[in-house]
Amino acid sequence: MLLPPLIFLGIALVFIWGMQRDDPTGLPSTFIGRQAPAVPQTTLPGNTQLTDDMLRQPGVKLVNFWASWCPPCRAEHPTLTELSARLPVYGVDLRDKDADALRFLAQDGNPFHAIATDPRGRAAIDWGVTAPPETFIIDADGRILYRHAGPLVREDYTNRFLPELEKALAAE
Repeated sequence: MLLPPLIFLGIALVFIWGMQRDDPTGLPSTFIGRQAPAVPQTTLPGNTQLTDDMLRQPGVKLVNFWASWCPPCRAEHPTLTELSARLPVYGVDLRDKDADALRFLAQDGNPFHAIATDPRGRAAIDWGVTAPPETFIIDADGRILYRHAGPLVREDYTNRFLPELEKALAAE
């Protein structure tokens, strides 16, 4: 007789705890504060190859997992273009055909300082990417400071991503 109310109370406490979190929809990354995983050693024809050494160069930089077939990636593309004027933005083209990716970049512009391709999605798994787009803020030592799942657009960009980027730039 006492068991059902105790079960209900336990479930209610879990729900209340979940609603009090800073970002109840956020997926925490186990990579925060750790070295960025290796990037694939392939690139799109005619583009600069993204290397692990680039992730350890001075300054804050971004790594963006994207694909031409991904509508949210297309939506965030103007934001990446703006950001690439301020700091290096590196791209990892995920599970895409080279021709489709090249066509997308030719049509909408290429915001990426260097690109790696991940045709089978193995690097995405190593980075903990759940689905494109995902953007990582990387420090001068190649450590991941922040992971943003989803497109860099509207309030999500200004309220969640931009404060983390500004914090990383201020700590430089």
